[in-house]
Amino acid sequence: MRPRHFLTLSDLTTEELRFLIRRGRELKRLRDHGTAHESLRGKVLGMVFEKSSTRTRVSFEAGMAQLGGSAVFLSPRDSQLGRGEPIEDTARVLSRMLDVVMIRTFGHDKLERFAEHSRVPVINGLSDSHHPCQLLADIQTYVEHRGEIGGRMVAWIGDGNNMCNSYIEAAGRYHFQLRVGSPEGFEPDHALIRDIGEGRVDICRDPMDAVRGADLVVTDVWASMGQEDEQSERERVFAPYRVTAAMMAEAAGDALFMHCLPAHRGEEVDADVIDGPHSVVWDEAENRLHAQKALLEFLLLGDTAAAAD
Repeated sequence: MRPRHFLTLSDLTTEELRFLIRRGRELKRLRDHGTAHESLRGKVLGMVFEKSSTRTRVSFEAGMAQLGGSAVFLSPRDSQLGRGEPIEDTARVLSRMLDVVMIRTFGHDKLERFAEHSRVPVINGLSDSHHPCQLLADIQTYVEHRGEIGGRMVAWIGDGNNMCNSYIEAAGRYHFQLRVGSPEGFEPDHALIRDIGEGRVDICRDPMDAVRGADLVVTDVWASMGQEDEQSERERVFAPYRVTAAMMAEAAGDALFMHCLPAHRGEEVDADVIDGPHSVVWDEAENRLHAQKALLEFLLLGDTAAAAD
């Protein structure tokens, strides 16, 4: 039987995604109470990084340790991928030695090719097209603070990047409305809106229109890794899209603010927003750990671990 992969949110059903949020919260409570839960004892996660990260590496590595398993870190310098070995060959070899593989890379096609030739589940730790693990953490954070996100209004402010694409998928899966405030030429994937988010996603040129009445306001850096040469131009184009206190005042009174981090205060968000009363970014960052533990369990064990608790 072919393994289940998690390359985009669309790889799982709505009910499976909702299960992951419930399970992530259960695993968080177990850890908060000091209860050991080693459902993945003896399992090994391979972590392949072409893009560096703080939160992705620590959350996956710590998560596997807390579940009783272990993790192997591979940078381009540590594997033959960095020396030109075909992705297909690497997938065939690693999946005979590991139980699950997480890849953080640039081109989404690399993930798809790896998954096609892998015997074990493959997780997208981030690609230029999607960041589904971050969405699990974001949804879990919203549910913890405000309850179910279905029927709510979410505002995405800034670049129509990988995070924005995953929010579009999430709107379709978790049934919330999404307004995307992006400048012309920096919109998200229109095909994705048509195929997944149609009827749930609106593009707004004025960021104030996007945040008006929103229950959740989300942003990200203006220049992602690999776009450093575009930094100056992006600063000029995105200047009106900085999330400010005045912008948050247009949102719902109890609106939350999220950012996947790292953040640049004074660029995409003002300090009084990310460090202010609307912000839940530190809970959001922590929940990468818990949501991904739930994901690892699900891909390797299904829902049997939850039933055993």
